[in-house]
Amino acid sequence: MADTTKTKIVVPGAHSMVSLLGQRDELLSIIERAFRSDILVRGNEITITGDDAEAALAVRVFEELIALLDKGDVLTGETVERSLSMLRRSEVAHPAEVLSLNILSTRGRTIRPKTVNQKRYVEAIDNHTIVFAIGPAGTGKTYLAMAKAVQALQAKQVNRIILTRPAVEAGERLGFLPGTLYDKIDPYLRPLYDALHDMVDPESIPRLIAAGTIEVAPLAYMRGRAQPVDTPVLTSDGFRRIGSLRVGDLVVGSDGRPTPVLGVYPQGRKEVFRVSTQDGASTLACGEHLWFVTTRDDRRHGKAGRVVQTRDLARGGLRRAHYRRYELPLVAAVEFEPRDVPLDPYALGLLLGDGCLTTATTPSFTTADPELADALDAALPGIALHRKSEVEYVLRHIDGGRGGLRIANPVTAVLRDLGLAGTRSTTKFVPVDYLLNTAVVRLAVLQGLLDTDGGPVRQRGRTCRVQYSTCSDRLRDDVTFLVRSLGGVVYTRTRRAEGRPPGGTPDRPVHHRHDTHVLDLRLPAGVAPFRLTRKRKAYDATGSGRPMRMVDSVEPAGTAECVCIAVGAADSLYVTSDFLVTHNTLNDAFIILDEAQNTSPEQMKMFLTRLGFGSRIVVTGDVTQVDLPSGTRSGLKVVRDILDGIDDVHFTQLGSADVVRHKLVGEIVDAYARFDAEESAARTSATRAPATRRARRE
Repeated sequence: MADTTKTKIVVPGAHSMVSLLGQRDELLSIIERAFRSDILVRGNEITITGDDAEAALAVRVFEELIALLDKGDVLTGETVERSLSMLRRSEVAHPAEVLSLNILSTRGRTIRPKTVNQKRYVEAIDNHTIVFAIGPAGTGKTYLAMAKAVQALQAKQVNRIILTRPAVEAGERLGFLPGTLYDKIDPYLRPLYDALHDMVDPESIPRLIAAGTIEVAPLAYMRGRAQPVDTPVLTSDGFRRIGSLRVGDLVVGSDGRPTPVLGVYPQGRKEVFRVSTQDGASTLACGEHLWFVTTRDDRRHGKAGRVVQTRDLARGGLRRAHYRRYELPLVAAVEFEPRDVPLDPYALGLLLGDGCLTTATTPSFTTADPELADALDAALPGIALHRKSEVEYVLRHIDGGRGGLRIANPVTAVLRDLGLAGTRSTTKFVPVDYLLNTAVVRLAVLQGLLDTDGGPVRQRGRTCRVQYSTCSDRLRDDVTFLVRSLGGVVYTRTRRAEGRPPGGTPDRPVHHRHDTHVLDLRLPAGVAPFRLTRKRKAYDATGSGRPMRMVDSVEPAGTAECVCIAVGAADSLYVTSDFLVTHNTLNDAFIILDEAQNTSPEQMKMFLTRLGFGSRIVVTGDVTQVDLPSGTRSGLKVVRDILDGIDDVHFTQLGSADVVRHKLVGEIVDAYARFDAEESAARTSATRAPATRRARRE
């Protein structure tokens, strides 16, 4: 017979016995039914008599309940039963610590974990970037994740909440269902809406969804942040169609450096919009495509910026008062792979500006600045500049006539190799090897062009600080490429030749024979556009200012076949057409993927690679309830083997003991688990029996 013991507990006077034992001793009755020990209450003393183990456990129950009262909690029958359940399992955590961990208080209700595993799950969300919660229905996986998401939003730890789940019951063929898109997806997202309504004022939810602060969408639509397949994306080899990119290819990130493509996801035909900036740049993107933007309010409050969808840009209005609201980031100076070039890049810029490149005669250079002539002379070894007039210089080969032999002028040979021989003011261009080269080479070419045909703008009130003009369409585009690739902006306008009066010279009128392209440039601080002393001093006197790119318009552009990519850059940004910086992942967001057992491995990879800077992901699911088509693996089943051991990724396993619905649900889960185990054992036995019989016969 087990030894009996008698233990007395004195309840502190700060707590009434009614708070501890309940109205009409209802809480005491729950405890008495759970133990075989005798429990006697006299005044503020509780005496427990029974065998050692039972009495000790009963004492712990009362101690934990008193600790909860000390924390200001109100005891309920569920609280007592949860405490009993935890203590009977000999779990290390104290019920008072678990049941007093408040996550969110809303409309008179407090949301908190109710089991030890739930507490560990909540703590894992605080301490890890990606958390997987795997367990049966009713264990609070989604509900607690939603509470943590709302808590993070209220604490301004994130800017938005994104809720998603796969709509596999419809095979994600939502087009066969009646109604609008929201009517079609609503049944599959209803559990997320229900949890959200428990934690956020229902009247504010439509406003938060309209503002993009809360987004609820099926998984298939989450990845639909896409651009048309023909959209140019900047790579280490120049612009390529986004539709031609493959996993592992390198694209240029916002820092100007290459970053790998982690995923390519065809999206089918989608409605697209043209997003244009005030400097004339534009690109196409779908309505769900993401943009990182900064507003005046963001800068005023010290925020880095925010992520918005294409539709959000226009929905909230692109202007406020007289100014544009949304500023896009500018790419840093792009670092293409170095290429060998046959001619000094600054010298090339000078010759493209004021050189005669027809090669019908010896190349020449025209300038009224002896400083430029000296610089060109120094940059061309083996060449001497012979002054023919006050402004004209001939580029003679020093050894061109040695020994009675005529040796080809090396400048002429280089011009032919570069395809520039025979070009005139209307057909000049910058060769590809100079455009797709290091920032040092590109800047030197630009400086040569601006020292000859450009100049600082000193007019008061002008926002651009440099102006350049050319008659060549190709040279206009090439200078635009150079400036944008160095982190600047370009405004272009054209002065038409038709109808213009002739220019005036001392001896004769000179009629305008060609249209002139005028480029207004602004370069970032630290990028010097001039080497010529007089221009450099004038530019430095006024300051360079700050180049900016503001969203000017978002207009429907029909439909197009689209593709979505994920990149490996830390900030998730990449460079698309016209050097616009965009991205395709989710920054500063709390993202919940519910019912993840119904994702394929490819979908799971797509979702996880959407993780952006400052974001958290919680993935929930029950691997025993997979609704995928036969033969399709569950992404939730394989992801643990793939990501196990990676820092900042946590897996939480919940079981029947963590079910917080009717207690019968936990018993149902256990019954199914036993049935599955018995069936598995029977199949194993049936498989082994024929082999055993064959072995006996042999």
